Amino acid sequence: MFENLSDKLDRAFKVLKGQGSITEINVAETMKEIRKALLDADVNYKTAKTFTDDVRTKALGENVLTSISPGQLLTKLMNDELTELMGGTTAELDLKASPTIILIAGLNGAGKTTFTGKLANFLKTQKGKKPLLVADDIYRPAAIDQLQVLGEQIGVPVYANRESKDPIAIALEGIALAKQNGHNVVIIDTAGRLSVDEAMMVEIEQVKAAVKPNEILFVVDAMTGQDAVNTAKVFNDRLDFTGVVLTKLDGDTRGGAALSIKSVVNKPIKFIGTGEKMEALDVFHPDRMASRILGMGDVVSLVERAQQQFDEKEAAELQKKIRKNKFDFNDFYSQIQQIKKMGNMKDLMGMIPGVGKMMKDVEVSDDAFKGIEAIIQSMTPKEKENPDLINPSRRNRIAKGSGTDLQEVNRLMKQFEDMRKVMKQMSNPAAMANMMRRMPKM
Repeated sequence: MFENLSDKLDRAFKVLKGQGSITEINVAETMKEIRKALLDADVNYKTAKTFTDDVRTKALGENVLTSISPGQLLTKLMNDELTELMGGTTAELDLKASPTIILIAGLNGAGKTTFTGKLANFLKTQKGKKPLLVADDIYRPAAIDQLQVLGEQIGVPVYANRESKDPIAIALEGIALAKQNGHNVVIIDTAGRLSVDEAMMVEIEQVKAAVKPNEILFVVDAMTGQDAVNTAKVFNDRLDFTGVVLTKLDGDTRGGAALSIKSVVNKPIKFIGTGEKMEALDVFHPDRMASRILGMGDVVSLVERAQQQFDEKEAAELQKKIRKNKFDFNDFYSQIQQIKKMGNMKDLMGMIPGVGKMMKDVEVSDDAFKGIEAIIQSMTPKEKENPDLINPSRRNRIAKGSGTDLQEVNRLMKQFEDMRKVMKQMSNPAAMANMMRRMPKM
């Protein structure tokens, strides 16, 4: 996400590296590089020019403290301005009404139906809501099938009427059913439409007028860059939507849509999609995204993702097992599954300050755990519970059963044992204090 932009901005800041002060000349040169980086990222030209002019004005008006270099000062100013450019503050959904009606709109192929499922899952698991999904795409039967599969996957009911060809009637029927069955959120998945198709645009205006939604979310593919912003403007002129959803931010996106859309349509980005899994949906935080673009990481989001996946009761039980040195391969396998639910590995690493730059040319596969999982699954239940039972002959059998070699099994066993020792030490405050005392003084 935003790798190319981050890299180019980093190179632009190097213009000021080693400079003792901020001057008209070195700031002008840096701003020229930053403007080029933004345009390469497919940011709207007017937005890029206004942004760099604002940063330049503020940079020249600042005094550089002796403890802060010009490069550090400019990074701080860039962080503040990028945050403001993307909306300034986090925009929450308005969920006060019961039922809250959310209308989903967008182009064909933008990922509306997948987002609809993700949003229902988010509201159910993170907000304690009882959502109902409404399949309101009368033109694509596969969209109804897809929504029903997603609904079943996340345990959320879906209302569909395959006989009807009236999207207004279907939406109103869904809302009536929600009221009848106590659902406090209704999410209506509408058909994809082109902004130049007048009949389709009139149709969604009529749906909006009939259902009176509390939220209208415009879903846009972040990989389409500046085109996404232009399309959003046309849709906003017709629908006056309440927020934008950027999908496919885990793909090869240049970032132009995320950086331009707020300044062009004056509507906030509310969610970003970061993968195919139902959990791969994040609330959009402008300040955190600005930090990530500038290579400063996003530890807060990383911790939040971890908190969503790790159960407190399970964590307490695991802590007890670690203290008694009873951590086994069942626990290890369970931890791997929870980490995988947090998102793709490269995205997670990009949230750690400094790691994103180090990993930019490194391919990190989402199958990174595949070999480890195969080895653990090839163990017997007794071996998983009692790793000490795994002698050389058992290791040979596990290697053959998992399609790996003995060297890989031995490596995993050593890593597992080392990890158990460290975890046991960390769970014992006295041992930790003793270890800290033995560490060499800096």
